[in-house]
Amino acid sequence: VSFLERADRFHGAWPHWIEGRTGRVKPFGKKDNGGDLVETAFLVQGLLAAHQYFAQGNEREQALAQRIDTLWRGVEWSWYRNGQNVLYWHWSPEYGWEMNFAVHGFNECLVMYILAAASPTYPIDREVYTEGWAENGAIVDEHEVEGYRLRLRYQGVEAGPLFWAHYSFLGLDPRGLRDDYCEDYFGEMRDYSLINRAYCIRNPRHYKGYGKDCWYAAHAPVEHEDRGVIAPTAALSSIVYTPEESMDVMRYLYGPLHEKVWGPYGFYDAFSQTDDWYPQKYLAIDQGPIAVMIENHRSELLWRLFMSHPDVQNGLRKLGFDSPVLQ
Repeated sequence: VSFLERADRFHGAWPHWIEGRTGRVKPFGKKDNGGDLVETAFLVQGLLAAHQYFAQGNEREQALAQRIDTLWRGVEWSWYRNGQNVLYWHWSPEYGWEMNFAVHGFNECLVMYILAAASPTYPIDREVYTEGWAENGAIVDEHEVEGYRLRLRYQGVEAGPLFWAHYSFLGLDPRGLRDDYCEDYFGEMRDYSLINRAYCIRNPRHYKGYGKDCWYAAHAPVEHEDRGVIAPTAALSSIVYTPEESMDVMRYLYGPLHEKVWGPYGFYDAFSQTDDWYPQKYLAIDQGPIAVMIENHRSELLWRLFMSHPDVQNGLRKLGFDSPVLQ
């Protein structure tokens, strides 16, 4: 929290990359050198869970929760509309809106719209969600993939990469969650995970190692994006949706492949049995969801904390969501 208080912000949003020693923006690309509202939303999702954990604690803990609340209130969500009924991913003090990335669903960014609606200081109206994220209902596109039915339209593909089922739902509890466009977010994400698994079992490109015990990477389950690379975060972070199937993957990775894929901080980020490629490297944005989703599976802790925040509950109600935990 101390670091985030002094780090660069752009209309309240932090950049995609931050230099760890100085807190200054580290460009993610030439024009991506300002605020990143999506990455900010993922960060705030965690901060609000931490707020709820400390809010009723001792004096020091309550003071920390208050500092988190100040950070939360400083994000200018509505400014990132760029005057439109949609949220934009990026803004740069040097290049303005030139990246021109309006965020439509469905992808990993659902929680950004919920937090924007939930903001007590810079909120968006429901119309921004309806017209921007849901594109006036065009987000609904019932279709079948690998024998499973999906209700939502996934940007550019029939079913996208598995992290689309993870990032927004680290704190946002999908169980019993529904709105005008999806009657069961948990069921949708479960089938979405099983589609990725079914693709690897079918294995149309005949990669070594693919199967029920080893699925999938940060790519969509389609042949032209399939590179034969497995990222453990994909199946392991789906443990909340597919507990038995994800445990099969965990046992396989920890067993036969143990020496090649396991290190001091858990499973390495990615590997390819086809190419005999086992880099001993980690990527934090992949490691994080594994830990969070395992904890949600065993105790529901992060779900309970995030969903208990009164601003989050207000945002969900404002956008027409229903959930068993809404008070």
